[in-house]
Amino acid sequence: MIRSFLVGLAVMVAVMAVLTMLAPSTTTAAVAIPSPAVDDTIATAKGQQTVVLAGGCFWGIQAVFEHVKGVKSVTAGYSGGAVKNPSYEQVSSGATGHAESVKIVYDPSKVTFGQLLKVFFSVAHDPTELDRQGPDNGTQYRSAVFFTSDSQQHIAKAYIDQLNSAKVYPQPIVTEVTAYSAFYPAEDYHQDFAEKNPYNTYIMMNDAPKVVNLKKDLPDLYKAH
Repeated sequence: MIRSFLVGLAVMVAVMAVLTMLAPSTTTAAVAIPSPAVDDTIATAKGQQTVVLAGGCFWGIQAVFEHVKGVKSVTAGYSGGAVKNPSYEQVSSGATGHAESVKIVYDPSKVTFGQLLKVFFSVAHDPTELDRQGPDNGTQYRSAVFFTSDSQQHIAKAYIDQLNSAKVYPQPIVTEVTAYSAFYPAEDYHQDFAEKNPYNTYIMMNDAPKVVNLKKDLPDLYKAH
């Protein structure tokens, strides 16, 4: 896996650190997208809802959603396959059917499901890449929404149709919208990987810019971690 080759390259880390400090404008721009036309309303009382999202390496997706207001917890793991309690090595083989995913628990009185999807489709990943994301290839890196309610399914499908109709992206969205069945937390060393390893080359090149874009382009949804 490409990530394994990037870890520990001290010289590259130093170079990227300098570039990050001196030229933050080189951060890849997020896609500007409209808010969902179909969405929940903000709940009148505090609560807890869950959704599982997949969009490439779970390190970056977790890092982004930990900075979204109303999100209570984000867990990296595996979903969408048939193998119970898979290991990282098994999922990385592409043979389990699982995708690297994050389980997001959020307060619907602070953020709507549609707002979470706006983050997902604009700054968290590229929803037009089929079975890949950036440098990572395989079905384990596919884009997917594993909905936990009929409302989430309806909002997700409507938003994808809206974005495709508006031709927000040059290519059609390939994100799967499928019912949640199971989620298996990833190994401890994967949890909060981006936060714990900010100078890891992979994180600096692929994931840190996503958090920068969240703060810059969607400030109303950003929170300090």
